Amino acid sequence: MRYVDLVTNEERRVVVVANRLPIAYDGETDEWRTSPGGLVSALTPILQRTRGSWVGWSGIPDRVFEPFPHSGINQVPVTLSQDDYEEFYVGFCNGTLWPLYHDSVRAPQFHRHWWRPYRAVNQRFAEMTAEAVRSDDVAWVQDYQLQLVPQMIRDLKPVHRIGFYLHIPFPPVELFAKLPWRRPVLEGLLGADVLAFQSRSSRTNFAVAARRLVGASGSSTRLEWNDRTITLQVAPIGIDTTVFDELSMSEETAVAAKEIRSHLGDPEVVILGVDRLDYTKGIDLRMRALQTLLEHRPDLIGKVMFVQIAVPSREDVEEYQQIRADIEGLVGRINGDFAEVGRPPIHYLYRSVPIEELVAYYRAADVMFVTPLRDGMNLVAKEYVATRFDSTGALILSEFAGAAEQLKQAYIVNPYDLEALARTLADAIETASVRGNKRMRALRRSVGAHDVFWWAERCLGALGL
Repeated sequence: MRYVDLVTNEERRVVVVANRLPIAYDGETDEWRTSPGGLVSALTPILQRTRGSWVGWSGIPDRVFEPFPHSGINQVPVTLSQDDYEEFYVGFCNGTLWPLYHDSVRAPQFHRHWWRPYRAVNQRFAEMTAEAVRSDDVAWVQDYQLQLVPQMIRDLKPVHRIGFYLHIPFPPVELFAKLPWRRPVLEGLLGADVLAFQSRSSRTNFAVAARRLVGASGSSTRLEWNDRTITLQVAPIGIDTTVFDELSMSEETAVAAKEIRSHLGDPEVVILGVDRLDYTKGIDLRMRALQTLLEHRPDLIGKVMFVQIAVPSREDVEEYQQIRADIEGLVGRINGDFAEVGRPPIHYLYRSVPIEELVAYYRAADVMFVTPLRDGMNLVAKEYVATRFDSTGALILSEFAGAAEQLKQAYIVNPYDLEALARTLADAIETASVRGNKRMRALRRSVGAHDVFWWAERCLGALGL
């Protein structure tokens, strides 16, 4: 059942507030196009049905757009300047919050000149939302870029319910407490009626921080603060499994998957990694694990091929340029040590991949290697499972990904333990070709039962829809 079928109160609209609009502007054609992704596909029918709005940035600095309808949704563009982008987004969001919330895998930077734009941009989002929302509507705020918005909306205008969903992890209080602006961030989040998280650990971490740092009271499921009750919810996001299932079974995908394996030299085993190029993804460690495996098992040299797809990310940031250089240097060294003529063990692709090609890589892969050092969920793991209609394949999954709480039948690993990671990789290789294996059947049941529409129903149901 799809959530759109459950909406009964057509007078109550949903107003989604997110960093980006669900559409992208094409300057060459002067047209707006719907952006791909599960979040957009899940929420679009709900907003259409409720005549709702989406508040977000166009993605183009210094460009002013007036609100306009598109695909049955009222689009409310928020204007950001180039300075806003550099200080609010590149600076505070991705230089302070991103590393802090990902267990400080890289040291976060705390700069006052980044905090002020973060607060100002959040205020701008709140004001645009207040103009778009009515008193009987639901405002649903998305992710770490907009953590001050719930309380700001509450200060500006009465709204039926305010929700907030955190797509990334919420860190342990010992890490979060380092943030100089911890109190206004917590107070901003506590302006919501329902706070939803990807995992139980994130929900617990937030509850502890709220009690210890701003004096809230209550449990990990319900807090009392400022004479209000705030519900804390675990709602792991899913994918549109139908899209991946149908693509995986098409004849075109079967041909493309066969061609991929042929281009690799028809190895006995294909291992796949797919990640945005980011220091939280553990790409280097999984390559070192493969290196360790080949050192211990020279009989696998030439038989096992690892394909790493690294999607470009934040290319204008010097740190990410260095990450790319480090990864590519590691690829060269490992291939230099273990390659046979025409058969390097690692094939590295630094580019974006359209969904049709991505599904072909999923189908070509015997083992999916998902080893983030910290991740809110990691939908790549679920996408791979959704394409295994014959229940072949093996999923290796970091215990530090939110998906590990749901996908317990995967090979759960500590990505920092290279010896154990190499042993697990060997085990996964042995079972990957078995059709209808129990692990993959159980994984497919879990992913199918908790798709993106189940997620939307769970979140918006808690907000009174």
